[in-house]
Amino acid sequence: MTHIDETSTLMLEDRHSSGVYIKRDLTIVRGEGAYVFDDMRRAYIDCVSGQGASNLGHAHPAIVAAIESQCHQLMVCPEFLHTPTRAQYQAALCAATQMDRVFLCNSGAEAIEAALKFARVLTGRRHIVSTMRAFHGRTMGALSTTWNKAYREPFEPLIGDVDFVPFNNTERMISAITPNTAAVILELVQGEGGIHPAEIEYVQAVEKTCRSMGALLIIDEIQTGFGRIGSLFAFQQYGIRADLLCLAKSIANGLPMGAVLLRTGLPSLPPASHGSTFGGNPLACAVGLAVLQTLQTTDLIKRARERGAEVLAYLNENLSSQVVREVRGRGFMIGIELRQKVAPILQALGNEGVLALSAGPTVLRLLPPLIIDDETLWQAIEIVTRTVNNATR
Repeated sequence: MTHIDETSTLMLEDRHSSGVYIKRDLTIVRGEGAYVFDDMRRAYIDCVSGQGASNLGHAHPAIVAAIESQCHQLMVCPEFLHTPTRAQYQAALCAATQMDRVFLCNSGAEAIEAALKFARVLTGRRHIVSTMRAFHGRTMGALSTTWNKAYREPFEPLIGDVDFVPFNNTERMISAITPNTAAVILELVQGEGGIHPAEIEYVQAVEKTCRSMGALLIIDEIQTGFGRIGSLFAFQQYGIRADLLCLAKSIANGLPMGAVLLRTGLPSLPPASHGSTFGGNPLACAVGLAVLQTLQTTDLIKRARERGAEVLAYLNENLSSQVVREVRGRGFMIGIELRQKVAPILQALGNEGVLALSAGPTVLRLLPPLIIDDETLWQAIEIVTRTVNNATR
């Protein structure tokens, strides 16, 4: 292991960081495209993508240009004042999602918090239905709808009146939605829960039941949005329409931003019922607009859909069943469920020049940026395949 002294980045961060993060002994100083570079100038293929927050990779020219242009004009403008950059972005985002209005905030957890509040105030109800294995965030409201008890129990009591039902179980979901239900909150591909795609018939049945019972359907696309699974948004693959659509992560390719979209026909929100100091700031909106325009004018989403299918087929054919239980995913959101702990494999991949994530204790998660070229993508997949298969020895 490389010697570190008291002035090193690792030592400083370990000394002053809060302690809530389990850190890897790796210092990243630069990113370019699908690569990041450490302080020893070693390159890594980035299949972390900022935990899914940089679908356009690092230092994308359109993102850099948007930041540079907007920061010379206006960076802060609260939402009680109008500003053209925000107005243009709100219009573009509503058009892209076919939704009517948008509340802008700063993160995925904030988007979930806002959606839960909006559901309660719009319906006058309190009951929320979530799913087993769901992950919606770590703030108090979002945490209340997150399944893993290890996340929830240290902070209870939470908001209460939340039920969890099995994912992809239509009968159990339908029976859980009552006349007292304010909303059902659903991921179309569970991320932290292990990369489990929802079945189309299940999601459509949930939407139909919500409509008949007067409950709102909250779709959490914080990780699946902006091309990640091979369409601009995941709901477009399911033939449904959310009442409240939560977005974040790659919405501004790494700048802190989140959004809740509201469908046409919902009642107006009461004035001053929610707010955000930094939400909708012109800098994030300028970058968000650049992200949308880039995704809508290139073939990146199509490539993610096609290459993702090829990668899934390759992994299913070439990974050893001795160490792998199942390969799941859509587009560039791929999960490899192992028969052992994932942590040693993550370490081995890092040693081979590939950075990846876990999705629970036994699932290896790959989130390559959409801009990754074919050569780099297959280099990463070959390293993953070799490293996973070698774990059986």
